[in-house]
Parts: sequence; structure tokens; C-alpha cells
Amino acid sequence: MRKRNTVGGFVSGALGWIWLLVVILPIYYIVITSLRSQSSFYTENPLLPTANPTFRAYVAVFQNDFWMYFLNTVIITVAAVAVIVVVCLMVSYYIVRRRNRWSNLTFSTILLGLGIPLQAVIVPVYYMMVELGLYDSLLGLILPSIAFGIPVTVMILVNFMRDIPDELFDSMSVDGATDWTILWRLVAPLSVPAIMTVGIYQALQVWNSFLFPLVLTQSSEVRVLTLSLWSYQGQFTSDIPAILAAVTMSALPVLVAYAFGRKQMVAGMTAGFSK
Repeated sequence: MRKRNTVGGFVSGALGWIWLLVVILPIYYIVITSLRSQSSFYTENPLLPTANPTFRAYVAVFQNDFWMYFLNTVIITVAAVAVIVVVCLMVSYYIVRRRNRWSNLTFSTILLGLGIPLQAVIVPVYYMMVELGLYDSLLGLILPSIAFGIPVTVMILVNFMRDIPDELFDSMSVDGATDWTILWRLVAPLSVPAIMTVGIYQALQVWNSFLFPLVLTQSSEVRVLTLSLWSYQGQFTSDIPAILAAVTMSALPVLVAYAFGRKQMVAGMTAGFSK
């Protein structure tokens, strides 16, 4: 048995290192290529660091409205995630605490959204934004992002809140606390791991969104990073380092957010599913 466990551990470790290599190698290639000059890209070994690193590609990207695209993406992401977290926290509290016919119906209806693919409703969403006068605006990107982020967020928060002991709710109710007080002074602090989970997850979804910006915008003033990378691909067709420099700068904020919140994210994703 001990020998079998040793072999299993060795195989698991080897597969883990192989997977790490698969994940790290593209990131490594993107970063070192973004530090090459345009001429050295065609002459040097693509897997070895360049002999003469340069930030020319980053300068070229910043000179082509990168900060405007970055700011638009930050505004959309922060606004959408903030609304999703606040609204879904209140809805999840209602579902967990009421436990009646209407709360069950609300939960079931919201979960139906998990089965609706974005691509299937993009035409109605486009029509709604045009009719509301929100086409080609940041608000026209924020509202659909909120709508499609609610189902999975409610599912995670509800499963996490169900792990909170009922005695805590009862004790605060006996002390005269209202639902609003219980929500923000008890549930919200205890649900920080779940809130971090949905915050990071939804930030990733909104930050990396491509279909909504492609269909719902057309002017460069409201362009976001994902759509700007697409335009960079046409603008810098032969300048691969510049394209990869834009990719690096676009992915950096998301990687930093995940690095700081990965523990809370794992805790929130696994909470409540053991019941």
C-alpha cells in the first residue's frame, strides 16, 4: 500500500509539473518577446531571452491610446462587479433566510440564467441597447455584464451563506437587529471569502469580455482592452513584440488580483457544496 501511494504521488507530482510547464511556457514566450526589438524577433531564438532587451514595444502601445482603453475597461469592470456583488448579496440573503415558496422560486428562476448562452441572446441584447439609446456607450456594456453575472454569483453566495449557523441569525434577531443590520454586520463580514470569489471571477469575465464590446460599440472612445488588442493586431501586423506588449499589459492587472485573492477564491468556490 505504501509503495502504491508513493507511485501515485510521483505520478501526480510529475503531471502537476507538466501542467505547470504548459501554462508557464506561453506566458514566458509573451513576456520575453514583448522585450525584443522588431528586427531581433526574426533573428533570435524565440525561446531564449533577447540579448538586447528594450521597452520600445511598450512605448509604441502607450502612444496608441492604451491608457484610454485601459481606463474604459477599469470603469466597466469596477462598476459591473460592484453592482453584481451588492445586488446578489441582498438577493442571496433573502433566499437563504426566507425559505418559502417565493424565495425558492426566485432562486430557481435566477439559476435558469446559467443555461442561457450569451451567443444565443446577443441579438436581443443589441436591440434592447439600441432602443434604450445605450448603444456605443460604457453603460451599454455595464448593464448586460451585470445581468449575465448574477446567476453564478447568486449560486455561490447562497451556498456559502447556508454554512452560516442559524444560531448567529437568531441571536441577532433576539437582540432586535433588523434584516438590514444582520446582512451588513453579520452576513457580509462572514461572506468575505465568497465575495472575493465572485468578485475575482466576475472581474475576469468582464475584463476579458469580447463579444459585448464587439457588438455593442463602434467608436474608439468607448473601446476596451480586448477590442483594442484586436485592433492592435491589424495596426501592428508585422510588429509582433508590440502586440504581445499590449497583451502583457492587459493581463497584468488580472494576474495581480488573482495572486492576492486566490485563497479566498478557492474557499468561496468550495463552501456549501458538501451539504
